[in-house]
Amino acid sequence: MSEIHFGARIAAIDAAAHDGMHAPDVIDPTVDFLAELAGNGAALEFGIGTGRIAIPLRARDLGLRSRPVTGHGGGVARQAGRRRRSGDDGDMATVRVEREFTLIYAVWNTFINLLSQDEQVQCFRNAAAHLIPGGYFVVETLVPRLQGLSLGETVRASAFGPNNADVDEYDVVAQRITSHHYWNDGGRWETWSSPCRYVWPSELDLMGRIAGVALVARSGGWLREPFTGESTSQVSVFGRPAADGLRSRAEAQR
Repeated sequence: MSEIHFGARIAAIDAAAHDGMHAPDVIDPTVDFLAELAGNGAALEFGIGTGRIAIPLRARDLGLRSRPVTGHGGGVARQAGRRRRSGDDGDMATVRVEREFTLIYAVWNTFINLLSQDEQVQCFRNAAAHLIPGGYFVVETLVPRLQGLSLGETVRASAFGPNNADVDEYDVVAQRITSHHYWNDGGRWETWSSPCRYVWPSELDLMGRIAGVALVARSGGWLREPFTGESTSQVSVFGRPAADGLRSRAEAQR
């Protein structure tokens, strides 16, 4: 099993590099979207990280209960680290919480930190096991732009500047993208690499069916943009079957 470490220092660097993800015009639509699904129920975040979404969502008085994906309690959250490591007490595919939730969500590519299809399916099953009837599991992931690669191309720069560079390495057979990050830290160049296993929308839908949850809505972003062949992101809402009303709130967002 591969190891992915998001310690405090790396998380701080990552947050600084993606400071736009902390802007109100990004946070507010995300929180609005999730709050509408949660209603008056409790919510659980898989991969709480810095609390970028959990903290403002908690402020909506939803009775939020959050837990780091590694099962190490609040320490990892305070350190701002999404952390995934073999031998930990558990991750978002296996961690158990002694209650059920109206809403479970994994945002900003957290889900694809699970590096095998089996682990991703288990994450769906784990989410389903923690949902109340009629509850929702929301997954936000990138949609890889493979059509932008030339035939045989496996490496492409995604950012380049005088003090930083990002290079993505593609393995289309394994559905892996490994992002290599380079930055100048006070005159010393450092590097950090982070792999992910991307998933196609149809694959997510099948994972949901295996876990016993059904797709009820999909958009190209938190503003409910239509999902099209040009979308670079997918926000997928899966519902645990219940009596009447499973689809009402999710479909109302379309």
